[in-house]
Amino acid sequence: MLKAGITGGIGSGKSTVCQVFETLGIPVFYADAAAKYLMQKDENLKQQILELFGADAYQNGNLNRAFISQIVFTDKEKLAKLNAITHPAVIRYGEEWMNKQNAPYALKEAAIFFESGSNKKMDVMIGVSAPLHLRIQRTMQRGNISEAAVQERISKQMNEEEKMKLCNYIIINDDKTPVIDQVLNLHQVLLDIAKQL
Repeated sequence: MLKAGITGGIGSGKSTVCQVFETLGIPVFYADAAAKYLMQKDENLKQQILELFGADAYQNGNLNRAFISQIVFTDKEKLAKLNAITHPAVIRYGEEWMNKQNAPYALKEAAIFFESGSNKKMDVMIGVSAPLHLRIQRTMQRGNISEAAVQERISKQMNEEEKMKLCNYIIINDDKTPVIDQVLNLHQVLLDIAKQL
């Protein structure tokens, strides 16, 4: 089975593109959702998070997101440590999930593929690209956060142009170019590649 990674900066519309693939019967692994699930359910990961952030990391058995977010947005070292324990767990979980799929190809959606090195486990990489002003606008609306907060998050991510250069295929999500047509074309390309495996 062909393994395709799909990535893009915050607000690029990765999830929207993935939903179109899902309507075509393609299974999609969402790394963010998996990380949230594992932080809640994986006892080993929970223990490491407690060691890193202390007892306040969980309240009534639930991950205290607000508490952790507050720390990692100002403490780069803590963020790096959190990523260092979370990413391997998510990558492992993603590999197990991938191995259970029986479609011609499956997608793994993640924002930090190249940063974490997990792109090496994929056969092809797809980038979702959108103009900066749109990405800011979408993220502000979705998260109900200020422009400054969005800019801050973007500044911590890999440069969008650099990221797109590393991808095999790019889907433009600029609210002008029809996304569905691009996905349908790419779907055909990926099915053809999958047949050759």
